[in-house]
Amino acid sequence: MIRITEQSNIVTLTMNRPGKRNALSLALIQAMHEALDEVESNASMRSFVLAGEGRSFCAGMDLRGVIDDPDAMREMLRLLGQVSKRIRLLPVPTIACVQGAAIGGGCGLMIVCDFAFTHAESKVGYPEVDLGVCPAVVAPWLIKKIGAGKARAMLLAGGTMSGEQGFAAGLATHLCNLDELPSAVQDFALTLTRGGKNAMATSKRWLNEIDGSFDEDVLLKAADLSADIIAGDEAQSRLKPLFGG
Repeated sequence: MIRITEQSNIVTLTMNRPGKRNALSLALIQAMHEALDEVESNASMRSFVLAGEGRSFCAGMDLRGVIDDPDAMREMLRLLGQVSKRIRLLPVPTIACVQGAAIGGGCGLMIVCDFAFTHAESKVGYPEVDLGVCPAVVAPWLIKKIGAGKARAMLLAGGTMSGEQGFAAGLATHLCNLDELPSAVQDFALTLTRGGKNAMATSKRWLNEIDGSFDEDVLLKAADLSADIIAGDEAQSRLKPLFGG
């Protein structure tokens, strides 16, 4: 489910579940954890790219198999919070390459990176409230990304938007043509490898300390809030037609 490649000190972690639009199943999230062990131990890495195979970056959560199991649901959401934190705390600059849909938890992975490249026709956003779900897991990262007021409006409004609108809202840092996206990401990642290794790591660690990215308690509470809401009748009635159970 995960492919790791390295070229010119750029490590790319690719979610490889294209048939499911790289939706975040428990198995995929667990695989990302295992892959991040390898990424974190790579002393030659100078920049990191998070990508998705196929037409989508990540189409959100895949709740099949956990929709009727509150404990598994809670574990899944906690693991996603931990994956997000591990990506955030990598000592090198991180880039999300968003060629297609980045929805819900997928958009959370997009914004947890230091940079995000996308194109005008991609689809991004947070439709959680439309599904009767609380967007607690993504909220801390979105507030850090675009500010509390804008994040509040976006999460309460729900829905999705185009990549161009997402760029204007601050979800993406770069907008380019779809056919130029992979090369633009690689060129930028290569530029970032030229920064001082210690300077980059120290800068990231300090920025993460300032904005509260080290706060594990917030992530655990967010996962528990989301799990509790998903277990309720309102969310179950909307999610079960989508994921079975």
